[in-house]
Amino acid sequence: MTSRQEQVWLKMWKENSTELRAKAVEWRKQHALERIERPSRLYKARQLGYKAKQGIVVVRMRVGRGNMRKKRPVAGRRPKHLGVLRIKPALSMQKVAERRVLERFPNMKLLGSYYLYQDGVYLWYEVILADPSHPRISHDKEMRGKIAGLKN
Repeated sequence: MTSRQEQVWLKMWKENSTELRAKAVEWRKQHALERIERPSRLYKARQLGYKAKQGIVVVRMRVGRGNMRKKRPVAGRRPKHLGVLRIKPALSMQKVAERRVLERFPNMKLLGSYYLYQDGVYLWYEVILADPSHPRISHDKEMRGKIAGLKN
């Protein structure tokens, strides 16, 4: 059962509301990786393990949309052996966003990420991170258990 807040967000997203488009205009002007105060989709963030406490960080990550096709080779080859067709991206853009955030925050553990918005050029995701060495996190049994189960 989704919360009222999540239903409003989904309705805004499906209708491509002017409010959401205005937010996207602001996001485009910001850096690709932007640390934010609180999550935009609180219900989704809480599902992934977000708590409003010290040691938890929320980051909005912008990744470029576009094809991930392999470039055609310049030298001559038999068409069958060009290796251009049937190439699928190995990673989803969400995984790419998570990886880029973890590169910038090497001491953090990834709790999860969720889709935020997309336009013709960019995709936005919010990534939730936890600092395992922070006292507020290390003394919380529930958070310790979540972080212990993570592999990164």
